[in-house]
Amino acid sequence: MKKETAWMIARFFMVTAAVFIIIWTTITLFKLTYPFWIAALFAWMLKPLSHILQRKFKFPAGLAALTSLLIGLSIFGGIITGLTFLIIDGIQRFADKAPTWMEDAFRNIQQFINETILPAWREASGAAENFSKREGFSFNEGISEIGTQIGTALGQFAQKIADGLTSIVLSVPTFLVAFLFILLAIYFFGKDWEKITDSVRQHVPIKLYKKTHAFHQAMWIRVFGYLKAQFILMTVTGIIVFIGLSLLRVDGVVTLAIIVGIAEFLPYLGTGTILLPWSLYLLVTGSIGLSISLAILYGVTMIVRQTIEPKVLSSSMNLNPIAVLVSLFAGLQLFGAVGLLFGPALLVIIVILIDIGVIEDIKYFIKYGFTEQ
Repeated sequence: MKKETAWMIARFFMVTAAVFIIIWTTITLFKLTYPFWIAALFAWMLKPLSHILQRKFKFPAGLAALTSLLIGLSIFGGIITGLTFLIIDGIQRFADKAPTWMEDAFRNIQQFINETILPAWREASGAAENFSKREGFSFNEGISEIGTQIGTALGQFAQKIADGLTSIVLSVPTFLVAFLFILLAIYFFGKDWEKITDSVRQHVPIKLYKKTHAFHQAMWIRVFGYLKAQFILMTVTGIIVFIGLSLLRVDGVVTLAIIVGIAEFLPYLGTGTILLPWSLYLLVTGSIGLSISLAILYGVTMIVRQTIEPKVLSSSMNLNPIAVLVSLFAGLQLFGAVGLLFGPALLVIIVILIDIGVIEDIKYFIKYGFTEQ
């Protein structure tokens, strides 16, 4: 084996070991100091508002940090509280009505089978005499019982979800200590952000600092640009659904429009998770006109989204759909439900590292060591 090849293999294992050590250290430190990591993230997000207050309104650094913190908490808390109670209310309504919905649906299926399928089958097979009234009655009872059982199970499942969300809301006081540390840390991070960044700039190698700055800029462009674009798409979808459901005279238009708009944030699912099952249910229960109208409304929202999405997402993450699916599944397998967030987040970080040249720097180091590029 050549000496250069041996050194290349050694550097590869050095990089691999360094990556695992960094990941392990980061996870360990996060477990011990997670309130301050969360605080630093929120302080970073509130930094533009704090800068505006200091430059345009001449606020002192401390007052600007406190004001931006209060504004950010008010907005974030209002959004989370509103969404939580909206979801709980929607699930509870579903839990109350699901048994009736399923019974009606299976009653219509049973009627369709009795009036259309069975007569045609009897006439085709000549089995009218063999198919006794008792057997037909048992068949009908079986269909009705299936519908009742499925409806009850769905109602119980939805009620459990609502109860779980309610218990989470009620258990918030147990996190007050960590929350207090987070609030204090956000304030101090926001107040001394410039001093902290200056200190980091002085003690970190210039090349590493440039990469960190590039990572910061890419994070703003990709992540927050993507969130902004998704918010625009959600708003447009919600408005279209609101107008459509208002014309159809559906009850609870505002709540339904908000829920459908939020569903638009789900990758590869979107409004179809609400409108399509709803349309199918109405079709089964005999409300054919409303079912077709909802299907048309879904088609309109999809056409509008596909029309404006390229422009709105011009600054988005531009991730490969297969890569996103792999990150979702891998995150789910490794971390459970929370991994549905961690997986794509890790994918975004990897893509950003590729964009700013970190991966290329690692490859260069493995091949040539510390020589200048």
